[in-house]
Amino acid sequence: MGIRVLLVDNHILLRHGVKMILQAEPDIEVVGEAAEANEAIEKTVALAPDLVLIEIMLPDGEGPAAIRAIRQRCPRAQVLVLTACAQQDGFRKAAAAGAIGYVLKDIAPANLVNAIRAAHGGRTMLSPVIAKQLIEHYATNGAAAGQPAGSARGPEPPLTRHEIDVLAGVVQGLSDKQIAAELLLSEATVKTRLRAVYHKLGLRNRAHAAVFAVEHGLIRGT
Repeated sequence: MGIRVLLVDNHILLRHGVKMILQAEPDIEVVGEAAEANEAIEKTVALAPDLVLIEIMLPDGEGPAAIRAIRQRCPRAQVLVLTACAQQDGFRKAAAAGAIGYVLKDIAPANLVNAIRAAHGGRTMLSPVIAKQLIEHYATNGAAAGQPAGSARGPEPPLTRHEIDVLAGVVQGLSDKQIAAELLLSEATVKTRLRAVYHKLGLRNRAHAAVFAVEHGLIRGT
């Protein structure tokens, strides 16, 4: 069965272009489109897509609220943000609302297709631009506050060094396979460590984990 996708963006031309890209893939079907938050929520409930591809910067300002409502009312539907907003604040809001990934509109068509497949499988693609911003933001703010980059704010979470290493890969936007190659581990071991991280810290997904890792000083700026 193919991946059923709902497109949410206020620009008709953008939706048309993305639809053409996705419809060319044998395993992806665009089942509907929406231009604003309420319509997106209603169509998600009515159409039960596997994935909602949404612009967080909708004209009504309700992008994050729409993501949260979609995740609450249709928890089986993953939400992947496709946006022009290259600011980490947009990513933080999307992650907090329950989005599994965050990619920018300058993404190559093939990479967008791969991101959709990854998100549908419970994985994510975090834009390298956002990942770099997150790391640099913590490095700068940590130093300004008299803390070395990578030092913890408050009590150290109950994570092992190996789990923190895996989190660092998540923040860099790496896939499980790429993290495994970097750390000389099996992909199954990476998945096991990520599940342990989610359980220990009460996190929902990789995007949420990336925000947590940076805000709690679990990674070092590069």
